[in-house]
Amino acid sequence: MRGAIHTREAGEVHVLGLSKEDLVRAYRTMLLSRRMDEKQLIILKQGKSFFHIGGSGHEAAQIAAAAALRPEVDWVLPYYRDMAFVLHYGMTPEEIFLSAMHRQNDPTNGARQMPGHYGKKPLRIIAQSSPTGTQFLQAVGVALAVKKEKTDEVVYVSSGEGATSEGEFFEAVNWASRESLPLIFFIEDNKLAISVPVTSQTAGGSIYEVVKGFKGLERFHCDGTDIVDTYTAMQKAVQRGREHHGPSLIHASVVRLLPHSSSDDHRKYRTKEEIERDLERDPIPRLTRFLIDHGTLHEDEINEMKEQVKRDVDAAAEWAETQALPDSSTVMNHVYGDAHAYPQKKFTEPVHTGNKIVMIDAINHALNEEMGNNPKMVTFGEDIADGKGGVFTATKGLLTKYGSERTFNSQLAEASIVGAAIGLSLKGWTPVVEIQFGDYIWPAFMQIRNELAMMRYRSNGIWSCPLVIRVPVGGYIHGGPYHSQSIEGFMAHIPGIRLAFPSNAADAKGLLKSAIRGDDPVIFMEHKALYRQDYASSPEPDANYLLPFGVAARRREGNNITVITYGAMVQQSLDAARTLEGKGMSVEVIDLRTLNPLDEETIYQSVRKTNKVAVIHEDTMTGGFGSEIVSLITAHCFEYLDAPVQRIAALDTPIPYSPPLENAVLPGKQKILAVLEQLARY
Repeated sequence: MRGAIHTREAGEVHVLGLSKEDLVRAYRTMLLSRRMDEKQLIILKQGKSFFHIGGSGHEAAQIAAAAALRPEVDWVLPYYRDMAFVLHYGMTPEEIFLSAMHRQNDPTNGARQMPGHYGKKPLRIIAQSSPTGTQFLQAVGVALAVKKEKTDEVVYVSSGEGATSEGEFFEAVNWASRESLPLIFFIEDNKLAISVPVTSQTAGGSIYEVVKGFKGLERFHCDGTDIVDTYTAMQKAVQRGREHHGPSLIHASVVRLLPHSSSDDHRKYRTKEEIERDLERDPIPRLTRFLIDHGTLHEDEINEMKEQVKRDVDAAAEWAETQALPDSSTVMNHVYGDAHAYPQKKFTEPVHTGNKIVMIDAINHALNEEMGNNPKMVTFGEDIADGKGGVFTATKGLLTKYGSERTFNSQLAEASIVGAAIGLSLKGWTPVVEIQFGDYIWPAFMQIRNELAMMRYRSNGIWSCPLVIRVPVGGYIHGGPYHSQSIEGFMAHIPGIRLAFPSNAADAKGLLKSAIRGDDPVIFMEHKALYRQDYASSPEPDANYLLPFGVAARRREGNNITVITYGAMVQQSLDAARTLEGKGMSVEVIDLRTLNPLDEETIYQSVRKTNKVAVIHEDTMTGGFGSEIVSLITAHCFEYLDAPVQRIAALDTPIPYSPPLENAVLPGKQKILAVLEQLARY
């Protein structure tokens, strides 16, 4: 085998640290993985499973990688073809068949995901998802935590060559190289991304060549059908990581002996000759010849091993089939944790007696206090370090006080910020990250929607990502189309994310501290126009104040009309209510404070009292969060309504720059007055 350095004494073979027992175990895992591919295709045809994605042809590379790592110590983010890897790393055939046959006790995800999404917490195999390449940035976050903890753990992340076309791959390589992280990028190149050849994916046809410009990244190319050649490269990469010398990329050339998945037919886009050439590189016959030639195993031993593997695989599949299917009553389990649930006990707002403070300073003080309380809390984002302290100064002074290990500038890449935060959170850190403007959060949307929000649910509650994404939002600052968006309507549509939207300094401080101490991911929306407004200032709460999520505030008592709102619209609504008071109308103003969880009971109580209601928000009318509130009111308070529920929102257009145009788009006091007067006359 290429790269083999071995000695042979009395039938004993040693290959760069691989003993005879190691090689025999590796060979058995290869046979096991191959037979499990075959068996899963059989049970799929029998209607006992619905999908299969195989690793046949990748086994030697994956097993070599697993053999070089330490289960329960190192961290692993595999991809959907990595069955041979996870088997060699410690997962059992029974566990994988539980997943294939969507059984309740599937330890990877409780049958919530399709087969191939491996994960096992005791082994530190982080639950994986289907999106391509999202795991790279999470691996960066885990490796960043390892570096901060100063251990000799390494982080392994794998993918096919197709995933390296994703921008997040290059963001991850850049961060890992820049920060000299103990991270191994293991690329299993079978030359096909479903049907698209690598020549149509990658400049020069090789990611090994593409990444050579990253200073600090060590590169290895190996024959991934040769277990010795791959293990040699992995040993060097692992040693490099353990000794804190930086990241490595291993480019393993493998073959794909099956179609992309059970839903694919590779004969439609591959020639017969091409398929036969790959079969000639099948790693199992290759290792078989090696073991026989070196006297490690005899043919009769190999034949017996194959028969035993077949019996073991059949038994594992038969056992898994006897296990219970999931109980449909558990389908809502593990969407959220418990800390941010609607409070069971009534919350009494204390009287705050601190000095008067504006919202931006309240946020800064909350961050400062929580970093003092929690040594594993970190803050990062674009421009957040001293001396700038963020474009709005929310993080001013934190680096000076807590050091660059805990407060630092990220690269200008929103997906990197959120993806790395996920990895840090998975390793037990508390990231509080800043996205500079809500308008620029969208590069991180894949990480937010498909990774952050899904982690707890897709792993059946085994993994979770409690972290906070702070994001300035909203208009009224003449910021034009790209500095004025309200994003809550988009984010409210994502199960698994909590949403906070304070309207004043005291609430901002209390909610942010609760968000940081909670067990769910939180998008914490801060309205830019409120940061330094006197009307949004308040006496500062003390360091122990925590405002629970899901508790709305009645900002103004009233009897004739209810206004339900949040954020900057609270003050606009209060101004309108005071004007109408002089006309004999009594308007009650409800400030929601959090949108998820939503204090529905306070809404219903107010509507049942006043019988008329207007819902006001700054986001666009179509698809705005107000639609959800109106629907709830209609469902729960219909018989109490004396007039149609009204909505006041921004026009369905981007936010323009010029003040007359901006004012025409956004809701304001005059528009609110007009609608409330109309309601009063109804």
